[in-house]
Amino acid sequence: MHCASPIKRRHSRKIWVGSVPVGGDAPIAVQSMTNTDTLDVAATVAQIRRLEEAGADIVRVSVPDMDAAEAFGKIKQQVQVPLVADIHFDYKIALRVAELGVDCLRINPGNIGREDRVRAVVDAARDKNIPIRIGVNAGSLEKDLQKKYGEPTPEALLESAMRHVDHLDKLDFQNFKVSVKASDVFMAVAAYRLLAKQIEQPLHLGITEAGGLRSGTVKSAVGLGMLLAEGIGDTIRISLAADPVEEIKVGFDILKSLHLRSRGINFIACPSCSRQNFDVVKTMNELEGRLEDLLVPLDVAVIGCVVNGPGEAKEAHIGLTGGTPNNLVYIDGKPAQKLQNENLVDELERLIRAKAAEKAEADAALIVRG
Repeated sequence: MHCASPIKRRHSRKIWVGSVPVGGDAPIAVQSMTNTDTLDVAATVAQIRRLEEAGADIVRVSVPDMDAAEAFGKIKQQVQVPLVADIHFDYKIALRVAELGVDCLRINPGNIGREDRVRAVVDAARDKNIPIRIGVNAGSLEKDLQKKYGEPTPEALLESAMRHVDHLDKLDFQNFKVSVKASDVFMAVAAYRLLAKQIEQPLHLGITEAGGLRSGTVKSAVGLGMLLAEGIGDTIRISLAADPVEEIKVGFDILKSLHLRSRGINFIACPSCSRQNFDVVKTMNELEGRLEDLLVPLDVAVIGCVVNGPGEAKEAHIGLTGGTPNNLVYIDGKPAQKLQNENLVDELERLIRAKAAEKAEADAALIVRG
C-alpha cells in the first residue's frame, strides 16, 4: 500500500465553513460551484445533491440580486453540504443571505463601497460566525492597479488581496480565507507564493477559467500540484467548462496523487501494449464507471501482463495481472484467484466491492477502539 504524503503543509489558522474545517490540521477541502440559474431552486438543489454524492465538501452558489438571495434561502433548507454565497458590490444581499443561514460569504470588502456598509457585513458575519472568502481574480483587478502595473501580475494580485485583508484587519475580523486566481499557471502560482508569506489565514486555490474538461484538468493539476507540493493550500476548486461534478472528481484525484486525501479508489493501470493478456483500456473504463460510488480508500492495480503486473499487484489492496492462460488476482499482496477474460470485469468488481466492505468495517472498528 502507498505511503503517507511527505508534504509538510503551511501552518494556517483554522476556520469553519459550516461543519467543514478549513486550514490548520484539517484535510484539504474540495469544492465546486453551481452553474444553474439560482432562481431555479429545483435545478440548483438537484445539482448540489449530485455534487454532495460526488464528495464535495463545500459548494458555492452565485447570488447576483435579492431575488436570488431569497431563492438561496430555499436552496439552503434542502441540502446538507455547506454553501458559500458568491456576492459582488451589494452589501444588502450579503446581509440577507446571512439571515438565511449562509455558511460563508464570498465577497471582497473593497467592492462593497462605504466603510459603514463593510462594517455592517462584517458585524453580521461576526454575529453569526460566518467566515468571509476574499476572492481576487486577474480578470477583474481594480482600475488603479491595472494602471499601476500595466497588466495583471502576481504583485498586482497580492496588492489587491492585501487591500481587502486590510479592510478586515481594521475591523478586527480574522475569520476569512483568501484566493488570488489567474488563468495563467505561473501567475497564479507566484501570487499564491507571495500571499502565503503575508497572512496566516487559509488559502483557497484555483486556476481560474482553466478551460474544458481535458485542458482545464491538465492546467489545474500542474498549477495546484506545484502549490500543494509546497504545502500551500487549504481548499481547492477546479474551474472547468464542464459538469461541476467533474470538478470534484478531478480535485480528489489531484489530492490522491499527492497522498493528501484518500477517498475512493486509487487506480494504478498500465497504458497497455501488445503484451497485454486482456483489454486494459476497456476494463479500466468499465471499472471506473461502475465503482464511482465507492468512497472507501482503496488501491487497485490493473496491469495487462507479467512484466510489471506482479510487482504493482502486490503493493495494492487488490491487483490484477494479465497471464496465460488465466489472469491472476492478488489480494493484500498475496495470490488469491485466477480469472478468465470472459467475466473479468464482473468478477473484479465483485472482489473490489467485497474488499471495500471489509476495509470499511475494519476502519470503523479502529475508530471505535480509538
